[in-house]
Amino acid sequence: MKRVCIAAAIAGSATCTTAQNFSLSLVPGSVTIFPGSSFTLTVFGDADQGTHLLGGAFSLESNGECIDTMTWTPASWSAFNTDGGFAGDGNYNEVVFGQLVIPGIFPPAPGSENGSAIGTFTVNLDPGIGDFILDFQLVAAQPFTLETVDANSGQTFQSSNGNLSLGSASIGLIPSPGVMPGLGLCGLLSTRRRR
Repeated sequence: MKRVCIAAAIAGSATCTTAQNFSLSLVPGSVTIFPGSSFTLTVFGDADQGTHLLGGAFSLESNGECIDTMTWTPASWSAFNTDGGFAGDGNYNEVVFGQLVIPGIFPPAPGSENGSAIGTFTVNLDPGIGDFILDFQLVAAQPFTLETVDANSGQTFQSSNGNLSLGSASIGLIPSPGVMPGLGLCGLLSTRRRR
């Protein structure tokens, strides 16, 4: 019986070590903003396989009709980039990032360790009022969204062969002071009509 339990424990731990988990998180520079202002959304990549971020691709969706423009700036370690550009209505087309790694010849760039920043979206808002809550969601790409590399062995790992978690963020929009009386008046008028 002891041997069976030990064998089952070893088999269970072997299964756990082969599981590949990848994640992209979205971290806002501010959680509340004003119309006409700008803010940042930084994308971080992480995995339980490999030692460094190698490359990948993703896009961004939101409900932000009040977003005037958006730009993408890749991290300094990312040498091979494609920027799909702002798609309008708060959405951003696919961005591609990556670096060349050949162990012993081209080591991973500093700053590309697992858990590091991949790049930053800069979001500029229209001065007019729009949504009160801006919701952002990262969207997966094909054939994979995130790839990591082991700096010593050169072995690569892709999110398409594991579990991928994609981050989101919500930001509150603080209306300008002149808008609040107008909203209150609209509320009173709508109440009066219902009577």
